[in-house]
Amino acid sequence: MAKQVPEMNRLLLLFTLLVVQLGVAVAAAETRAPDDHFFNSTFGDFSEELQIARDEGKDGIFIFFEMDECPFCHRMRTTQLNQVEVQDYYREHFRNFTVDIEGDLEITDFEGNRMKQKEFAFDKYRVRATPVLAFFGLDGELKVRHTGPTSTADQFLWLGEFFAEGHYKNTSFTRYKRQKRREQR
Repeated sequence: MAKQVPEMNRLLLLFTLLVVQLGVAVAAAETRAPDDHFFNSTFGDFSEELQIARDEGKDGIFIFFEMDECPFCHRMRTTQLNQVEVQDYYREHFRNFTVDIEGDLEITDFEGNRMKQKEFAFDKYRVRATPVLAFFGLDGELKVRHTGPTSTADQFLWLGEFFAEGHYKNTSFTRYKRQKRREQR
């Protein structure tokens, strides 16, 4: 009987580890396609989208400036924009759109001017590298611009909070991230 107790403990430990690993695998699998669950559908009229954001009580408009061959954009789409928690937060606080900085699709800017996506990105907002993560207030003005990917889904959430909670008015995103990291410890 004495040998059975350690063996049972070992089996119980192995079973517990298996359950934990399964839980991690299930949590990691909890992703959804960004085009279906992160980005809002649009006809490309940002002046209209701005009014919808106001009517829905959103904090603003988020635009993900990207291009097809951008590895950093792809990484964000597959590690951050596909996360359920990220999607839910951004959908609650913003209307979310993507703009192809090389795109020829015609859009309407926040002031009602028609132009191609690439003109909107390059001429109007001087986007030269991707991704650019841009937050616009309900007045249509660019309030927060972050060039380059965020490192983690948490940092991407913090960037959303940084704008939605108005921290951008008093501090830089770098300082805000440092504060958030300290709070996590």
